[in-house]
Amino acid sequence: MTGFDFDAVVVGAGAVGLACGRALSKRGQSVLVLEKEPHIGQGVSSRNSEVIHGGLYYPTGSLKARFCVEGRRALYGWLDSHKIDHRKCGKLVVATEDDEVGLIERIFEQATVNGVEGLEHLSGEQARALEPALNARAAILSPESGIFASHDYMLSLQGEIEDAGGSVVVSTPFERAEPLPGGGFRIKAGGEGGASLTTRLLVTAPGLSAQAVAARIEGFPADRIPAGHFGKGVYFRLTGKAPFDRLIYPPPIAGALGTHYRKDLGGQAVFGPDLEYVTTEDYAVDPARAEAFATYIRRFWPGLPDDALTPDYAGIRPKLHGPGEPQPDFQLDGVEVHGLPGLMALFGIESPGLTSSLAIGEAVAGRLLA
Repeated sequence: MTGFDFDAVVVGAGAVGLACGRALSKRGQSVLVLEKEPHIGQGVSSRNSEVIHGGLYYPTGSLKARFCVEGRRALYGWLDSHKIDHRKCGKLVVATEDDEVGLIERIFEQATVNGVEGLEHLSGEQARALEPALNARAAILSPESGIFASHDYMLSLQGEIEDAGGSVVVSTPFERAEPLPGGGFRIKAGGEGGASLTTRLLVTAPGLSAQAVAARIEGFPADRIPAGHFGKGVYFRLTGKAPFDRLIYPPPIAGALGTHYRKDLGGQAVFGPDLEYVTTEDYAVDPARAEAFATYIRRFWPGLPDDALTPDYAGIRPKLHGPGEPQPDFQLDGVEVHGLPGLMALFGIESPGLTSSLAIGEAVAGRLLA
C-alpha cells in the first residue's frame, strides 16, 4: 500500500508468527517478519512435544477448541502437500485407576462437542490389545492425533512468505512502535543502529515476550496487557526400545495436559513435559527429576526399567494463569480491546498453539483485513 514501507509487520518468527505472515502474504499483503533470535522458531516453537493435537480437552466455544480442530485439519493437508515428515500415530488417553474413568469420560464428551473425529471408547483389554505394555482400566482412542517435524513446517511457512515477496529477518529485535496520524505504525527494530520503518498493520506474536512487546507500543493501555507467567516443562528420553507406538496421555493435570509419552520421528521414546512455574528463562533439566517422572510414568507403563530415563530438554510456555488459577483461552486482541486500529496482539499462545497455527494465522489476517 502506498505511503508505507510494508502492509504488515509481524513480530516473532515462531510457528504462529510465521503462519500469520503467510496468511497475510496469501492475501496480497507485503509482509515483514521480525525475529530477535539468529534463526526462526528458536523460542516456544522449538521446545515442545511436536504433537498434532486432536482438540479433545478445550472448553466449548473457546478459541483453543475451534483453532485446534481447524488447525489440525489444515496442518495434515499442509504437511502432505509440502512433503514434511509426520506420522498420524493416534493417541490413547488412559485411565490407570478406576477413579479416573469418569475423568476420561468427560474428556470424550468434550471432544465430541468440539467436533473431534473418530473417537472410540476402549476397555482396558481393548487398549492393551493395541499397546500390550500399557496399564489401563479404560481409554479413549483419538486416531487424528500425531507428531510432525515442526521446524521443517516453520521453514515451509517462511518459504511461502518469501515466495510471495515478503521477508523474514532474524537477529532483529523489535524495539518500539508508535501509531501514526491517520493510521499505521512507525516501528524501530534492530537495536543500536537499527532500522525505522512504517507499516499499515502490526501483529505481535512473540511468545514469551508478548507482554514486554505490547508495553513498548505507544498508546497500548497497560491495564489491557494480561499478566504473564512462565510455565516450565522438562522432558526425559528413554534409554532402550520405545514401548508404545501411539501417544499415551494420562488425564490432564491442573493447568496442563500432564506428562505424556511419544515415540518421536526417530523412533525414540520421550516423556514430558511436567509443569513448574519459574521466573526466568531457565532451560536446565535437573536429573533428580527423573525419580518423580519414573513414578508418574509407571502408572501407565509399569514396565519402565530402573535408571532408564536421561535428561533431554526443557521448554517454557507463555501462560496467562498462575498456579491454581483456571486455564484461560488464547487472546487475539484487536482494536476493540486496546483501541489501536491495525494492531493484533496475541497473548498466551501455548499448547495447542503449534497445532492451531494455520487457523490462528487465518483468523488474524481475516480480522485485520475485514
